[in-house]
Amino acid sequence: MLETYLKKKLEEKSILLMTHIVLGYPTFEDSFKIIEKMVKAGVDLMELQIPFSEPIADGPVILRANQKSLASGSRVKKCLDFAEKITGEFNIPFLFMTYYNILFKFGVDTFALEMKKRGLKGAIVPDLPPEEGKDYLEAMEQHSLAPIFIFSPTTPDERMTYLAQFGKGFIYCVARKGVTGAQTTFSEHLDAYLDRCRNATNLPLALGFGVKEKADVDFLTGKADIAVIGTQTIRLVEENGVGAVGEFIRGLRG
Repeated sequence: MLETYLKKKLEEKSILLMTHIVLGYPTFEDSFKIIEKMVKAGVDLMELQIPFSEPIADGPVILRANQKSLASGSRVKKCLDFAEKITGEFNIPFLFMTYYNILFKFGVDTFALEMKKRGLKGAIVPDLPPEEGKDYLEAMEQHSLAPIFIFSPTTPDERMTYLAQFGKGFIYCVARKGVTGAQTTFSEHLDAYLDRCRNATNLPLALGFGVKEKADVDFLTGKADIAVIGTQTIRLVEENGVGAVGEFIRGLRG
C-alpha cells in the first residue's frame, strides 16, 4: 500500500520529495532521462501527468508542456506503455495525474485495470469530486489503487473531513488558490492551513504549488510529510535542458 510505504519512508527521512513530470515532454526519451536523474537524486515518489488539452489546475509552464507533448504525438496508450517501462525500471511509487475526461473517454474501469497491470500505485484527478466519482472510487478500490484527493486553503474544515473519507495514500494540500507555478509565500498562514489539514486526516500530507527551492523544503519540514516540486523542474528543463534536473533535486535537501 502507498500509505504504508510513505510512513515507512518517513521513519527514515524528515520530509519526502515528490516530483511531477508531463509525459512526452520534451520527448518520451527525455522523460525517461528526467525520471532517471530524479530517482538517482533521491526522489521518493513521482506524479506522471498524462497530457490533456485543457489542464485547468495547471499554470502556463505545465500547460505549455502539455501542449507540446500532445503536438508531438502523445496519446493515452503511449503514456500507459511508457509508465509500464518506468515502473519496471525504478523502485519508487509512481502515480498518474490527469483530468477526468481522459478516464471517461478511455473507460474508468479499464483505465484503473491498466494502471494496476502497469504498476502504478494511484492517481490524482483534480477535477473529479467524490460526489461524481462513484465508478472511479469503486474501480480504484477493486484494484488496490490510491485515489488522491486535494485540500486547498479555501476548503472548509467539514469538507476536508468529508474528502478524507475517500482519500488513500496521502492528501495533496495545495498551498494557495489558483493554478500551478505562481508565487507562494511560505509563512505562518501556511502553518495554520496545514494544522487544519492535519486535523482532518491521519494520511500523510503532501504540499505543492510553489515549492521551488531548498528554503521552501526546509520550511515545510516538520509541517508537511511530502514536498511536491512540479513547475520548477519543468521550467528548468525548458530553460537549461534535462541535465539541470539532478543537481537541482539533490540541492533541495542540501
